[in-house]
Amino acid sequence: MTQKIFNQIKYKTYRQELRNNATNAEQVLWYRLKGKQLGVKFRRQHGIGDYIVDFYCSAQKLAIELDGSHHLQPDQLAYDNLRTEYLNSLGITVIRYGNHSVLKQIDAVIADIVERLDSSTCLTKSYSDS
Repeated sequence: MTQKIFNQIKYKTYRQELRNNATNAEQVLWYRLKGKQLGVKFRRQHGIGDYIVDFYCSAQKLAIELDGSHHLQPDQLAYDNLRTEYLNSLGITVIRYGNHSVLKQIDAVIADIVERLDSSTCLTKSYSDS
């Protein structure tokens, strides 16, 4: 019997809390992703193993993570790298955007996501708030 890695029951309440207390950037991006607006279904606060990704498209095996300023701290960077390595080991591509980018340049973020969905190969990509 294989272990269930997606949306494990033990994290259900936590996933719900994250959805109910979304950051402004998460709300802005979700408004543009929900309802298959980009041609594919995205889920928000989706559990994968012991991690919860901000947004996930299972059809493309694509995770989108939004990062605030605390993600620049050395401990958080190390954690994020381990998390990305784990997701990559499952064949999941991770794209990271800074909260500031989502709030100030949402059209550019959406264009990048669409480009990634259209490309045949996805690679881990990161955007800073600069």
